[in-house]
Amino acid sequence: MELLDVLDEDGKVTGKTEDKDIIHAKGLWHKEVEVWIVNQEGKILIQKRAEIKKQAPNKYSITAGHVESGENVEDAMVREIKEEIGMKCKKEDLKLILIAKHQSYRGDNNAFRYGYFLKTDKKISDFIRQEKEVSELKYITIEELKEVVEKQDSNYLFGKWEYIEEVIEYLEEKILERR
Repeated sequence: MELLDVLDEDGKVTGKTEDKDIIHAKGLWHKEVEVWIVNQEGKILIQKRAEIKKQAPNKYSITAGHVESGENVEDAMVREIKEEIGMKCKKEDLKLILIAKHQSYRGDNNAFRYGYFLKTDKKISDFIRQEKEVSELKYITIEELKEVVEKQDSNYLFGKWEYIEEVIEYLEEKILERR
């Protein structure tokens, strides 16, 4: 059982908690985290969701997850990174890119998403995948990401396509800083 804080439509904690499956079944508002990890070459880490995942199995995405009840968003992000890809990082290494209110078109995943940026020098072979969560890891270029967004490629899951433009702009700026 994974307990999450229930939020109101403005993102404020209501004081109620609920199991993640019930939150999704009822379309209750909650917090999620995601991280855009970029390597020394300016490539973005993408992971393929495991075949056994309830939501969006076998879709490519980024490292992401839920904020558990009473947990702050930075701690949740550090935990999800460690759990899913075996990478240790500090809260100070994370840079908040945006907070997006995501209302699911199916009504089952209404969340406030906290999007982070993280630099790394790790190669794919340095990561340790949690096999129940992640079946594959790869790096893609910013150009490949733009193509995925332009086509709204159904093999990828990034929440709402609309806010990805803002993420791409931020990533391009950070990648150019590294060159």
